[in-house]
Amino acid sequence: MKLVVGLGNPGKKYAATRHNAGFWWVDGLARSAGTACRQEARFHGEVAKIPGATGDVWLLKPATYMNESGRAVGALADFFKIAPADILIVHDDLDLAPGVIRLKFGGSASSNGVRSVVARLGSREFWRLRIGIGHPRALAASEQEVVDYVLHAPRADEQRAIEDAMARAHDVWPLIAAHDMQAAMHRLHTKTAGDET
Repeated sequence: MKLVVGLGNPGKKYAATRHNAGFWWVDGLARSAGTACRQEARFHGEVAKIPGATGDVWLLKPATYMNESGRAVGALADFFKIAPADILIVHDDLDLAPGVIRLKFGGSASSNGVRSVVARLGSREFWRLRIGIGHPRALAASEQEVVDYVLHAPRADEQRAIEDAMARAHDVWPLIAAHDMQAAMHRLHTKTAGDET
């Protein structure tokens, strides 16, 4: 793994919202490595570098807002010649309940942020860490209700569940960093056996 991207929206207004779960996870990973992401204009976001199993790993938090995430990802990936298969995109997921977290390769672009990354890279062949945030009123919610939901902070019980899930994913980071993805998925997914996949 050479690049880990947390998706979210920049600024204090959005910092505590569900849509910024990807930022939260990347910030936690940076802290555990004793560093923090800092603004880098040429990559349109905040970046940090941490040691990995086979070399340094770049962390990126795009400052382009969610819908333009691909611009930042593409800029850094192009500069360092990082292939999509060596990229992990970390993002919130409405289809997973709070407390559920899933690692997967490829698949459909379920959010505007992921769609932007796919469009810029010209590929779906990257890894994704999906952090469950739940869905408002199940599948009956209108588009505006969904927008309002993701741009608000989780309830206290949801926040605890999300933080627990993110901690489990931090625990398997050494496996992800070493690209032992099958072992990482096994450990991560069996922790929440029986949940929606």
